[in-house]
Amino acid sequence: NKVMKSITINGSQREIVGKKATKALRNAGKVPCVLYGGDKPVHFSADEKSFKPLVFTPDVFTATIELNGATFTAVLQDIQFHPVNDSILHVDFYQLFDDKMVTMDIPVRLVGTSKGVMIGGALRHNLRKLKVKALPANLPDFIEADITELEIGNKLYVTELKNDAYAFLHPDNTVVAQVRMSRNAAKATTEEEAEA
Repeated sequence: NKVMKSITINGSQREIVGKKATKALRNAGKVPCVLYGGDKPVHFSADEKSFKPLVFTPDVFTATIELNGATFTAVLQDIQFHPVNDSILHVDFYQLFDDKMVTMDIPVRLVGTSKGVMIGGALRHNLRKLKVKALPANLPDFIEADITELEIGNKLYVTELKNDAYAFLHPDNTVVAQVRMSRNAAKATTEEEAEA
């Protein structure tokens, strides 16, 4: 669970916030952004190119936003795309403070080969992301879930992924992954029983 990747975004603060100003920005290849989480929202714009690393990845990124000499650490909260041409219409960031807990959805990566799957069970990855609360420095890039010990009929609960660095905001009985009887495996067992 390595620390989150980070990118730097050079932006310029926006004084005029309106439809016309926004349109002019987009025509110039810039994306209107808002940074929440501080005393008041900060409106700024940045080149659309600078968001490319954030867009095509399941990983969660922190961003260092540089505005007119001031530096903010933030996390990408929401990104809106144009329905037709996929250009970025708007980005929301949430400011991080070293001493303030933050809540985020972190991707889950399954590792290992389940014993149940090896004998024909079917693996279900129920939750691809988990809601985590942590200090920014402790936010993981992803959460590793080891499924090696899962037999057919077993479930991997969120409690088994407990970590001191962050807390899960899910009930203890939340299932992250499970191995179920596949149709073929079920057929084989009944045939064996019939023979016996």
